[in-house]
Amino acid sequence: MPRFPILALAALALSFGGPATAQMSADVHFQHGAYGTMVSGTISGDDYMDYRLGANAGQQMFVDLTVSDSNGHGTVYFNILPPNSTGEALYNGSIYGNTATVTLPTSGTYTIRVYHMGNDRDAGRTTAFNLDLSIQ
Repeated sequence: MPRFPILALAALALSFGGPATAQMSADVHFQHGAYGTMVSGTISGDDYMDYRLGANAGQQMFVDLTVSDSNGHGTVYFNILPPNSTGEALYNGSIYGNTATVTLPTSGTYTIRVYHMGNDRDAGRTTAFNLDLSIQ
């Protein structure tokens, strides 16, 4: 029996049979004529959720993060990552708070990364959140 079909089946089984990747992402689109939207999500432990949206240099991005439910302390924050970021943040919510208005320095796709810190991250707690986003 040829090796290729066996290897292909093994790769397919691993892609469906194993746990999902810890990190998640979604593209955010505003309804026609709208300048903002509300998204909701859930993270557990050291998982994070990335929300990606395009914007132009000089526009202002508003982000407000609120906890809607948690089986821990609800210590969830967000960072705003500029286009082509490898993790460096334009805004760090764990330092500056969970509400931000930032004038964007360049055009491109920005990422809002929602993540846990402290005991909620370490103990694998789950937090549901709402993220109010707008760009003007």
